[in-house]
Amino acid sequence: MALVRSRNRIIAGVCGGIAEWLGWSPTTVRILYVLVSVLSAAFPGIIVYLILWMVMPSPSRR
Repeated sequence: MALVRSRNRIIAGVCGGIAEWLGWSPTTVRILYVLVSVLSAAFPGIIVYLILWMVMPSPSRR
């Protein structure tokens, strides 16, 4: 399974796509991502999210 953005999206589908790729709950991944971002002074987390948004492909239309 390839790492792609999810259709189950709140902002861009990045956390949803990571959750689908790992087989985890999207809510769990979102909470963990926010916690890691806040604990790392938030700025690096925002930059990583924006980079992933640009790099991860959109889900293919079926």
